[in-house]
Amino acid sequence: MLLLRFIALLVLSAAIVHADERLKPVSFVNDIVPILTKAGCNGGACHGKSTGQNGFKLSIFGFEPAEDYEHLVIEGRGRRLMPSAPEQSLLLRKAVAAVPHTGGFRITPKSEAYEALRQWIAQGVPSDVDDPKRPALQRIAVEPPLRLMKRGESQQLKVVAYFNDGSSKDVTRMSIIEPNDKALAKVNDDGLVTMLNLPGDVSVMTRYQDKMAVFRATIPVGAAVKDLPPTANYIDQHIFAKLKEVGMPPSPLCDDASFIRRATLDIAGRLPSAAESTAFLSDTAADKRTKWIDTLLAGTDYADHFANYWSALLRNRRGDIDKTRDDSHIWGNFGFHGWIRDSLYANKPFDQFVREIITSSGELADCPPVAWYRQVRTPQQQTEDTAQLFLGVRMQCAQCHHHPYERWSQRDYQALGAYFSQMDRQPTNRLAEERIVTKRVMAETISKKTGEKITPSALGTEAKGLTVDDDARFALADWLADKKNPFFAKALVNRYWKHFFSRGLVDPEDDMRDTNPPSHPELLDALARDFAASGFDLKKLVRTIACSSAYQLSSTPNDSNADDHHYFSRYYARRLTAEVMLDAVNAVTGSSSNWANHPAGTRAVQLPDDSYNKGAYFLQVFGRPDSSSACTCERQMTASLSQSLMLANSDDVQNKLGTPHGIADVFSTDTKRSDQDKINDVYLTAYARRATADESKLATDYIARKASADPSAKRTAWEDILWAVMSSKEFLFNH
Repeated sequence: MLLLRFIALLVLSAAIVHADERLKPVSFVNDIVPILTKAGCNGGACHGKSTGQNGFKLSIFGFEPAEDYEHLVIEGRGRRLMPSAPEQSLLLRKAVAAVPHTGGFRITPKSEAYEALRQWIAQGVPSDVDDPKRPALQRIAVEPPLRLMKRGESQQLKVVAYFNDGSSKDVTRMSIIEPNDKALAKVNDDGLVTMLNLPGDVSVMTRYQDKMAVFRATIPVGAAVKDLPPTANYIDQHIFAKLKEVGMPPSPLCDDASFIRRATLDIAGRLPSAAESTAFLSDTAADKRTKWIDTLLAGTDYADHFANYWSALLRNRRGDIDKTRDDSHIWGNFGFHGWIRDSLYANKPFDQFVREIITSSGELADCPPVAWYRQVRTPQQQTEDTAQLFLGVRMQCAQCHHHPYERWSQRDYQALGAYFSQMDRQPTNRLAEERIVTKRVMAETISKKTGEKITPSALGTEAKGLTVDDDARFALADWLADKKNPFFAKALVNRYWKHFFSRGLVDPEDDMRDTNPPSHPELLDALARDFAASGFDLKKLVRTIACSSAYQLSSTPNDSNADDHHYFSRYYARRLTAEVMLDAVNAVTGSSSNWANHPAGTRAVQLPDDSYNKGAYFLQVFGRPDSSSACTCERQMTASLSQSLMLANSDDVQNKLGTPHGIADVFSTDTKRSDQDKINDVYLTAYARRATADESKLATDYIARKASADPSAKRTAWEDILWAVMSSKEFLFNH
């Protein structure tokens, strides 16, 4: 009798437990899927990859809960779940490594996540995917959002989810929490952030379902900041305020020689001539730096340099197929490059520049920007290049699934691509060129997943009604150029900031997202507002940046900022680009490069496309891009053994050193000027400064020694000096 009563009591207890579980329903969308994401089950290296893992597939990062429910509950005759004995479910047993599992141990037994999974299974694996009563996630917030911290200090984060029914929930242990720089901070599974031993800014991304929030921490250096350089404009106000906050004294302003060389390379893409450097160094006017910047902006070299930059990003190349070159494209290739250059020289407003590219139609003879559509041929390329070039947003991931670190969905991707859906191509009388036309149809795309018709709408905006008589690309251009657009102006000013400072305020410069915040958000906003208010004036933007004291800081570090890579406390020296370096070698040696279909004297930065790389090994070795994508990452700026060998003993460089009527040839036979004066000319051309007394003596003594042994060797001595100058870091780097 006692045994029967005991069994009855156990049954009653189990019934009470199950009744209690039924009273606390577990949400598949809001509870179960986030647990699988947190455990890494739906990651790209596990069951989230396109083919799944060992016969079991989940949607990448849980962005398609309906698919996940089918894979978990219905697929395989439900073999992964056992509601009658939840603990025996294959899902749980593999997660806790009770049975062999390729992914290993993922969830701790009896943990909060384990209990939620067990309870959901015990409740009969209910689905609330299509339940209108299910609270829908609207946003998440991380607490605290910002903090100044010490090295080694910890901060517990709290992630709160807010739903459309007004409810909120602590989802810290169900969220993905990751630092953007693991050298600065580490985070445990419970959201405890611990600073490491390096100073700097660190952003910690938190993600729950498809929503993101960011915690930002600053670990100051702690040095006293005083005797700051003069504040030239609002850029300096923001940069110096940040340096004070982190306790990092900036380097002083650079000297005049460094400035004229730096500004001329960055704005005009060339070295200043010896005459220009001499005049600038002897000028005593207080505003001579500003005047030199204005002189550079008014010249054609500015247009050449930035046309080279934009021509590469806009994929102005010959041949439609990667690694091929179709010389029949040369006519349009030159035409598009010329249009870019003329637009920059005339200081065409950037919004108009972009509008003329996006909405281009007809033939190349009448509308050179249609050459852009020769390379971005598919809706996929048009969507992704538009977003990356003009919005600073990388949409590639959203083609197949919700972006893992951004708010853009597959639908957002398709809606942006719908703006290009009316485009068509027609043959022309010119070989290999096409006419771009607009079909009289509704602008829309069809979702491959749902079959739904998706009309054009820009990122984060509602779709606007368009008719068959509207070219949807004009609506896209209107949205891009709207001064209220949260992306357009920021993307451009951040791109140009990267050009002048080696690093974007958001870096990479074309990956602007909530989970990759700017180092100086207020400065980025101020630059964007100023750029939009100026009517998208590119030259004014360049002038503002180049006139700032922040840009004119020395590249020589002090005791506190040697490790600085994102506060802009000094100028970050960088190697010259391939085209600029080749032109610089020609300037120092007095030689030139010959290019097919170009007049003599054409500089490498004036070349319209990458087809010349094949004939100029120098350009290949030093990383000139082949214009196959809209990313500046194509340009290789890292050092290599090939580069050292190229400068040391290549025929190309040796021939330039010994070129007839070149510098070595002329200087070795010139008896009217002293060797010291000629050495100064070399230094002014290469470094924008005169040789020091020691440098001058070393060079003149070397020439005298070589000539005394063999008078005919004087030319060889000059070649050696030119080679030594060009092999130095001072020459190879913009500093």
